[in-house]
Amino acid sequence: MSARFGIAACATFFLLCCAQQTVALPLTPFRYEAQAQRHCPGDSVVWLDFRRGRYYLKGQSRYARGYDGGFVCRNEARESGYRRSLLGLR
Repeated sequence: MSARFGIAACATFFLLCCAQQTVALPLTPFRYEAQAQRHCPGDSVVWLDFRRGRYYLKGQSRYARGYDGGFVCRNEARESGYRRSLLGLR
């Protein structure tokens, strides 16, 4: 009985130590670019398209366009799982 308990305890410990916990980081979308820049002064501001799951850099054709989006910090967008769009890069 103690051998089974030891194996189960080791397996449980291994699973708990090796399991990666995914936590969704809070994403703070802003209506205006200046608000987002004040929120993250050391990061660049991007336009996040919620529907497509992409973000656009300043200078891209879809930057600040559409109704399903907002301005966010680039690192927050990346950490929340959004991907950079390659459309309209100059």
